[in-house]
Amino acid sequence: MKKLASLFLALGLLAGCKKAETGIKIGLSMDTLQTERWQHDRDAFVGRCKELGAEVLVQVANSNDALQLSQAENLLTQGVSCLVVIPHNGSGAATIVESAHKAGVPVLAYDRLITGCDLDLYVSIDGVKVGELQAEYLAKRKPKGNYVLIQGAPTDNNAQLLRQGQMKVFKPLIDKGDIKIVTEQWAKDWLPAEALKIMENALTRSGNKVDAVLAANDGTAGGAVQALAEQKLAGKVLVTGQDADLAACQRIVEGTQSMTIYKSLTLEAYKGAELAVMLAKKQPITPTGTVNNGKKEVPSVLLAPQAVDKDNMMDTVIKDGFQKKEEVYKGASKP
Repeated sequence: MKKLASLFLALGLLAGCKKAETGIKIGLSMDTLQTERWQHDRDAFVGRCKELGAEVLVQVANSNDALQLSQAENLLTQGVSCLVVIPHNGSGAATIVESAHKAGVPVLAYDRLITGCDLDLYVSIDGVKVGELQAEYLAKRKPKGNYVLIQGAPTDNNAQLLRQGQMKVFKPLIDKGDIKIVTEQWAKDWLPAEALKIMENALTRSGNKVDAVLAANDGTAGGAVQALAEQKLAGKVLVTGQDADLAACQRIVEGTQSMTIYKSLTLEAYKGAELAVMLAKKQPITPTGTVNNGKKEVPSVLLAPQAVDKDNMMDTVIKDGFQKKEEVYKGASKP
């Protein structure tokens, strides 16, 4: 009987541990799902949290600052143990961090830094390195010529980091007079329609004399390529991107976009999920470094990006299962 009682006690303790494990709630406050990559992030993040025994409550703000704040406060009232935020506005989201801390909840900024606040943790792909890879790709292939720079959303700190990396490469070439910046503008909310207008204006201003376009992500690259196509220049002008979206990968193998930056979103999402659960459990975390957000050096985990073009598409994006070969090469010659 004692052995049986001990067995029941052990089973009860295991059940209790399992219940405690599955009792963890993670709040995920997202800026948007309109860009393809964020759907990948959400699904991988939620899936990994589930494997770790945590439930994820997801809210999407549709690029509305006030709505994101309201949704974050709603997640806090639902008893989340950690709040993960992909901010629409990096500085505006500081209010979310303050609200979370008042409720005793730690905040993890995912992919985009939240500035001017006592942020607990930041996980992202190394944004400065992304900008460097984009710029290096263009500078190697077109060391002299007219450049158009279509930057990301001015409200997104990532866009600032990209530019910082780009200028490490471009500034010496600009100072020498090898590269002339015909146009540099920021695309509101990373919208392809904004990039289309910027590119159309740049082509008009330069008389179609453009050699390279640094588009900050694949959405803006799509807008740039559309404007180039209207002038029968698609495929003749180098165009960068970022995120390895399906449409961008298709453009790359077809020859109208030159490259993209592949950031293993699955790796980022899995790491983000693991860190969120550790924060929720109040477990110690070892960062890879820190990033200054204007108020403090934020403990950070930064992951490495990779440049992808038609030559290594098969060995990166497709090999990892991020995109399917038959979809990428749909309408294009097989590798």
